[in-house]
Amino acid sequence: MVQSSFAGRLRKAMEMRGLKQVDLLRMASERGQKLGKSQISQYVSGKTTPRSETLSFLADVLDVSEQWLMGTEHTEQREVPSMRTYKKSSKLDHVSYDVRGPALDEAMRMEEDGIHILKLNIGNPAPFGFRTPDEVVQDMASQLRKTEGYSDSRGLFSARKAIMQYDQIKHIPNVTMNDIYTGNGVSDLINMVMQAMIETGDEILVPSPDYPLWTACVTLAGGKAVHYLCDEQADWLPDLDDMRSKVTSNTKAVVIINPNNPTGALYPREVLEEIVQIAREHQLIILSDEIYDRLVMDGEEHVSIASLAPDLFCITFNGLSKSHMIAGWRIGWISISGNKRLGRDLMEGINVMSNMRLCSNVPAQSIVQTALGGHQSVKSYVIPGGRVRNQRDFVYERLCQIDGISVVKPKAAFYIFPRLDPQKFNITDDEQFQLDLLQDQRVLIVPGKGFNWETPGYFRIVFLPRRAILGEALDKLETFLSYYRQ
Repeated sequence: MVQSSFAGRLRKAMEMRGLKQVDLLRMASERGQKLGKSQISQYVSGKTTPRSETLSFLADVLDVSEQWLMGTEHTEQREVPSMRTYKKSSKLDHVSYDVRGPALDEAMRMEEDGIHILKLNIGNPAPFGFRTPDEVVQDMASQLRKTEGYSDSRGLFSARKAIMQYDQIKHIPNVTMNDIYTGNGVSDLINMVMQAMIETGDEILVPSPDYPLWTACVTLAGGKAVHYLCDEQADWLPDLDDMRSKVTSNTKAVVIINPNNPTGALYPREVLEEIVQIAREHQLIILSDEIYDRLVMDGEEHVSIASLAPDLFCITFNGLSKSHMIAGWRIGWISISGNKRLGRDLMEGINVMSNMRLCSNVPAQSIVQTALGGHQSVKSYVIPGGRVRNQRDFVYERLCQIDGISVVKPKAAFYIFPRLDPQKFNITDDEQFQLDLLQDQRVLIVPGKGFNWETPGYFRIVFLPRRAILGEALDKLETFLSYYRQ
């Protein structure tokens, strides 16, 4: 009877505080309290009651007395007071970022239980042994004392000068120092530009599959992300007919991600020229995410779409997180180019947004000049024999050997986007496949749905881990697919 009473009161107190079992585990860890996942589960289900030390902890974090929690209070019982609860903003109702979603939370819980997870889910170079060039690290260290204060809201002169010169090398026209804004990574700048640009109801053409932050930021700003398809049969290049068919009177801009995340596709000049023509015909802003432009393989060349559109209003997004393996330093930028008369008022809006956040990370800005000048170490990763290229080739060839998988060989970045045979595996729920693979084989990937790709049975693999880890993970994937069906 006491166990049943305790379980009911525990659940009630947790509900009133808006806490879940995982929250109690986290709070226990923070306080150095020994409390396991199975213990909490048994308490909540009424199978057992806690010892005095654990009871005291639970009563404290739930703000109730130990006697009330155990149901042994003989005086007038103190009920859990009604408390105001706080919900997330309704603006987030249709915003998601499943690259870091529920499966990652589950993976972290499994790791806390001592289970080793093979992570092929996030493009974060540092954990896999990719190191920032020594010259860049030394440059930041030597300038730390000089970068303690705010910079100009756009960024340091030296950083913007180096970016302007890089844009000149990329043949991006009409970029001045005042057209460049640094940010805490490209992610920061995508959000900033969307907030400055979008009116409620504006439509933005976004690729599918996409890097999901684009869709999320469009939605959060009050716009509608309209997804145009990329064609797997054409090496994941944009379907231009589909893009044209999605343009309406409400369409304000078109987004391209080139090189592409998650497919690794690289868009050739002729495709870019056709996208420019569509933008020209419908007077659209071009927004180009080019963060992987230096991670191009097979002797291919990256072309900036802004270089083909001097008569249009273009914003190019770029940075050092991937090419210089400094994702944690958070340094990116935008360059506004082309016919800037078309977007004078928008540029004022971007300037307001930039001023509101004061400036981006100044120590990271201080190394832009060093990073963009001189020897580019990233080149050694993507040439024949280079680590990224070797790992790309290994993953592609290994996937091709697995029965039921088809895949397009990526030409850039460090992602690959395989497809599972729908007849063989009957995948109807990408997220369930992700969770099943994680729990069964301890391998973490990201499902296609996380990139706003609606056809089930696709997933993204990051091929940054060393070959031995990739081999182990792909062996586990092959074993899993030998018996898995939905």
